[in-house]
Amino acid sequence: MVTELTDANFQSTLQHAKVPVLVDFSAGWCQPCKALAPTIDKVAAEYRGKLDVYKIDIDNAQDAAASFGIMSVPTCIFFRDGKEVDRFTGNMDLRAVKSHVDRVLG
Repeated sequence: MVTELTDANFQSTLQHAKVPVLVDFSAGWCQPCKALAPTIDKVAAEYRGKLDVYKIDIDNAQDAAASFGIMSVPTCIFFRDGKEVDRFTGNMDLRAVKSHVDRVLG
């Protein structure tokens, strides 16, 4: 359900987004990332049409990760009009993630 972005399509995806965007920076070897994934999937489903949700594997998209100073995963960054407006790091429960989403959409 959540589309994976690469260095090749990351910037254009952000620039063409009609709604705010959540990007989950993660890695296949990261256990907290795996724990967060179902929560991100639920957010993507619940906010469909209001929020575009993507993921980036930092090992496959190192330029995108470096450009936003990703030091640890998972890191989720919210964008509006191509600009960062919020972020959080680490695994969070659904209520906490939705609190970030609601602030960004507010």
